[in-house]
Amino acid sequence: MNEQLITVEVAYALPTRQSLLEIHVAAGTDIKTCIEQSGILEQYPEIDLKKNKVGIWSRTCKLTDTVKHKDRIEIYRPLIADPKEIRRRRAEKAKEEGRANKITGGRAK
Repeated sequence: MNEQLITVEVAYALPTRQSLLEIHVAAGTDIKTCIEQSGILEQYPEIDLKKNKVGIWSRTCKLTDTVKHKDRIEIYRPLIADPKEIRRRRAEKAKEEGRANKITGGRAK
C-alpha cells in the first residue's frame, strides 16, 4: 500500500525564541498527531495541549481537525494580560494627563 505523504509545519514561538518544524505525515492526519510527531513537545515541555490553543494559519482549530498539504500548525501561548484591560488603563491615564477629553475620551483640544 502506497500512502500519500503531505508536508506540514508546526510552529511555536516564545518572546526570545521560535521553532518552525517541517514534517511529512500521511494525508488525513489530525493536528494533535502532527504536533506529537514533530517532537516540539519534547523541545518545549511547557506546552500543554489541554490548555494551549492551536490553529492553522492564525485560525483557531480543534486538535481533531485534519491537516492539508502545506498547512502551518501554530501553537498559541496564553495571554499574560487582557488586551481590553490594558487599553482601558491607557485611556484612563490619558484622561488624567489631559491628553484626552474627560467626558468623551477623545483627543483633548
